[in-house]
Amino acid sequence: MKKGFWIKKILAILLIAPIAVLAMGGMVMWLWNNTLPDLLGVKLIGFWQALGLLLLSKILFGGWKGRGGSWGGRSRWKDDWKAKWQGMTPEERQQWKEDMRRRCSTWRNPGTKQQEAEDAEEIR
Repeated sequence: MKKGFWIKKILAILLIAPIAVLAMGGMVMWLWNNTLPDLLGVKLIGFWQALGLLLLSKILFGGWKGRGGSWGGRSRWKDDWKAKWQGMTPEERQQWKEDMRRRCSTWRNPGTKQQEAEDAEEIR
């Protein structure tokens, strides 16, 4: 990559980032002030409080994972399990299903030995 490319990219980020922060803070403030006081009877908020709310919601609900996290798209563990499942033979898959049925049946119905025996008999 050329040096000029990186200079343009850094300048673009330095220009776009503050505009994005201002726009998002303004949007949160506008939405709060035009929605929640009428619905819930809360006080109006200022710009800095709106930015604080935005940051708090990012910490509580968004995390710092970036794209493809637990809510944003396919998770890596899904891909890992899919690859593992496809690598299993039909017998291994059946054994895994039986093990999970056995484990989950005791979780659904704790302490029911009769149910466990019936489930084991059904699997055989």
